[in-house]
Amino acid sequence: MSATYRVEHVVTFAETNLVGNVYFAEYAKWQGICREQFLFDFAPATVESVSSGQLALVTLDCALKFHAEAFAGDVITIEMSLQATSRNRISMTFRYRRDDEVIATGSQSVACLRRTHAGLVPVPIPDDLTAALHTHR
Repeated sequence: MSATYRVEHVVTFAETNLVGNVYFAEYAKWQGICREQFLFDFAPATVESVSSGQLALVTLDCALKFHAEAFAGDVITIEMSLQATSRNRISMTFRYRRDDEVIATGSQSVACLRRTHAGLVPVPIPDDLTAALHTHR
């Protein structure tokens, strides 16, 4: 299995601004899509826990750095890799490629939490998610 998880995306006109390039917020949305697709592909028990309300995956931070513009019709490959895990937290890095060109880079941190009557409390990263993440280091 590859150390990097990849999702391909074809940019639509709806994702561009008046200038014609991809609006910056779309890159953050693509991080979320990549992260969720990874869960569907490799951590179905975690998906079930989130769906049933037993687990909340809360985004703590998200960063992006842009290196080149993207436009409608471009095929973008979003690459996600594990940066680190710590107790209930997961840190990931992202690369956005158009062919061989890196057009943007980013990062994201997520906390695993459980909803209780007293609020959200930290819980360990689920076993299936831990196993999947460590194959994408």
